[in-house]
Amino acid sequence: MSSRPTFPFTVTSRDVWRIALPASLAFITEPLVGFTDITVIGRLGDANLLGGLVLGALVFDFLFSLAYFLRIGTAGLTAQAVGARDPRDGLLHAARALVLAAIIGIAMIVLGPLLLWVADAALAPQGAVKDALQLYFQIRIWGASPVLINYVMLGWFYGRAAATTGMTLQILVHGVNIISCIVFVYVLHWGVAGAGFGTLLGEFVSTAAGLVLFVRHFGGVRKLLALIAPGELREVKALQRLVGLNRDLMIRSAALMSAYAWFAAQGSRMGEIQLSANAVLLNQLMIVAYFLDGIAQAAEQLSGKALGANWRPAFDAAYRLSFRWGFVISIGLGAAWYFGGDALVALMTTNEAVREAAHAYLWIAALAALIFMPAFVYDGILIGLTQNVAMRNVMVVSLVVFMVAALLLKIPFGNLGLWLSLHLWFIARGSFYWWSLERRRVALFA
Repeated sequence: MSSRPTFPFTVTSRDVWRIALPASLAFITEPLVGFTDITVIGRLGDANLLGGLVLGALVFDFLFSLAYFLRIGTAGLTAQAVGARDPRDGLLHAARALVLAAIIGIAMIVLGPLLLWVADAALAPQGAVKDALQLYFQIRIWGASPVLINYVMLGWFYGRAAATTGMTLQILVHGVNIISCIVFVYVLHWGVAGAGFGTLLGEFVSTAAGLVLFVRHFGGVRKLLALIAPGELREVKALQRLVGLNRDLMIRSAALMSAYAWFAAQGSRMGEIQLSANAVLLNQLMIVAYFLDGIAQAAEQLSGKALGANWRPAFDAAYRLSFRWGFVISIGLGAAWYFGGDALVALMTTNEAVREAAHAYLWIAALAALIFMPAFVYDGILIGLTQNVAMRNVMVVSLVVFMVAALLLKIPFGNLGLWLSLHLWFIARGSFYWWSLERRRVALFA
């Protein structure tokens, strides 16, 4: 028998949707920012500016993903604290992560020139594409600390199942971004710089709002600080767990974004038209993915709460319902994308060559809505269970599968081979996640 106390609770479809719906509405705004940036720049008709923006956004997606453990780690630990009836709602987990976020953000700014040099070397942009990339990078790097602090705030709110608050913050950051981007590019004619400044403004506004709500939850700064005993933030075992968790999740995120970066880099070597077409489709894929991520968020919170409460029946119900609704949603999203994808492409760019190239691969891109669903749901479950080692190992192995497949399939099939390898990557992730979780499932609650 387990020595841990148990706190029984039930999980129903209503519990899943109470988290998943606001989370999906919030997450969907994130790729909409990229959609807006690509659209406002793409409709200027210059493939070089569009290519530079796409690569610049990819650089920051990769860079910030290395610190995404601040959100997912905080969410998993907080959910477990809630399940274990922690009276401070996981305050210490969030406080330690906030300090770490500020330090990492400052380091990114200081190392900015080096990071830009690495990006140039890895993505090999040419001419005007390179100029646009560098301008975008030099603006957005100043938002590093706010972005990472916002990750912590979102992780804490979602870990507590405060999905509506998380939704509000994400809609705020992306709403400000979208509006300011349109104004800066179309009204002030700042071009790529306008897209960068719009993103920067949204990041600062949302982070400030998140910190205010966090402090107010505990009754103000003084009461918040009074809840933390001297030395608790430096507790050795807690720090060791945080470091280990963050290290593994950072490797996992690096492997994840390396796959997308490899995909983009291969497209870049095929020319700006293929690069832009793949970017348009990949952005649409992210819209679908982030919407589906709402179900993963529900799986994350409910799985973590079940582990903290030491209650296996709740975990089994969360597991089953997450996959059931994930399948239903992925079918609907894939169909909507397939039949409406051409209209979105036409909205995002006026370049006819880019439109034609994107149309040729719309069918295989839309199929991904169903193929990648298991990987997303398993991501949420394993994050909630803080199975960081399993996540790290699976992501690294599946990355190898993807890169080998891309090398083998690109030669005979060209760009189609890249998309096929992306599908094989999704399948590998889902399969390895299933195998890894089944090996640990019984022991987690034994």
